[in-house]
Amino acid sequence: MDAQSAAFVNELLTVINGRDDTRMIVEKFLATLRREFVFDNVAAYLQDENSGTLEIIYARAVGRAKNAEADAAWGEEIANRVLTQRQLLIQEPEHISPSENRVHQAYLLGLPLRTGRSVNGALVFVRFGGPVYQDEHIQMATLGAALLSILFERRAWKKMNDELGELRQQIQLQEDFVSTISHELRTPLGFIKGYSTSLLREDTSWDAETQKEFLTIIDEEADRLSLLIENVLESARLQSKTLPLRFQPLRLDAVLRDVTTRIRSRYKDMDVSLDLGSAPAIHADGVRIAQVFENLYTNAVKYAPGSPIFVGLKQVGQSLIVSFMDRGPGIPPESLPFIFERFYRVRTEKATGTGLGLYICKQIIEAHRGKIWAESTPGQGTTFFIELPINQNAIT
Repeated sequence: MDAQSAAFVNELLTVINGRDDTRMIVEKFLATLRREFVFDNVAAYLQDENSGTLEIIYARAVGRAKNAEADAAWGEEIANRVLTQRQLLIQEPEHISPSENRVHQAYLLGLPLRTGRSVNGALVFVRFGGPVYQDEHIQMATLGAALLSILFERRAWKKMNDELGELRQQIQLQEDFVSTISHELRTPLGFIKGYSTSLLREDTSWDAETQKEFLTIIDEEADRLSLLIENVLESARLQSKTLPLRFQPLRLDAVLRDVTTRIRSRYKDMDVSLDLGSAPAIHADGVRIAQVFENLYTNAVKYAPGSPIFVGLKQVGQSLIVSFMDRGPGIPPESLPFIFERFYRVRTEKATGTGLGLYICKQIIEAHRGKIWAESTPGQGTTFFIELPINQNAIT
């Protein structure tokens, strides 16, 4: 290989190893290849893992008759034959006539795309009206197919590795959930069993005040257990998209005031400041939206105890933005991207929980075509934001 050829191959390798997305790399690669190997159309196909059929992943017309027809149509038949016969194929027009349109005189070159030793795709080049493919052309096209095979194989391995990483994370989250839910179930059950057993003891007499105290604890723990089970079931319904939502015109400021009143009656010492600007009604499920707000309040109580809470509502363009801000310890940067995932809990936190609350919030908000996210600075607090679209037809 002379110095010029070596430099060209090195240029191709540089393009293949680029950091752009796959389509952009293929685009640059084929543009570079065409400087030494001329073609009019090119199409790349890969075999679908499930159906086994060839799927077009890239097609481009760059030369003569490039506006004649869909790019992929030129190579589909030869691509299937390359996959079946697992070898390079050349197809020349049966009849050549100087008066015939070049589009009907296609010279096709099909080359296998490989993963390891397996052929899982085809790269097809088209020349209209010639010239025929010479040995040096075939060698250059074969090099191009080999390098593209490396690119596609590398991207497939990366995709598989990413999927395995996500699967490992999900398995770990589920294992953590099983451990957490076991503890969370045992705690209220322990209280209910312990205090009910005490009340049923025949060798002990309890005064009315003590009995009321025991029954109150049993009642509260039963409510806690019921809520826990409902959260688990609700998260499953949300995940399977089977949770019914009842949409109607809704004023977010009214919902926020109602939820805040209930929260204040439950937590007497809570310091809440409301800044609710004028906002039109939206189309939403009031019960579910209130559930999201209550969850954000209880999260603040749990993870930022004693901190003042600032709740805001404002209109930005065609959306309403709700914010819940606390001055608590904040969320570690490494945990922030995962807090809305099912079963996820920040490992350093002392407060208990199932890791379902924020997941449920996210699913409810997304079911309303909205977004929810959090911003946090460790040591300075956390702000949760909810963005909901305004329904122009809602009653204001």
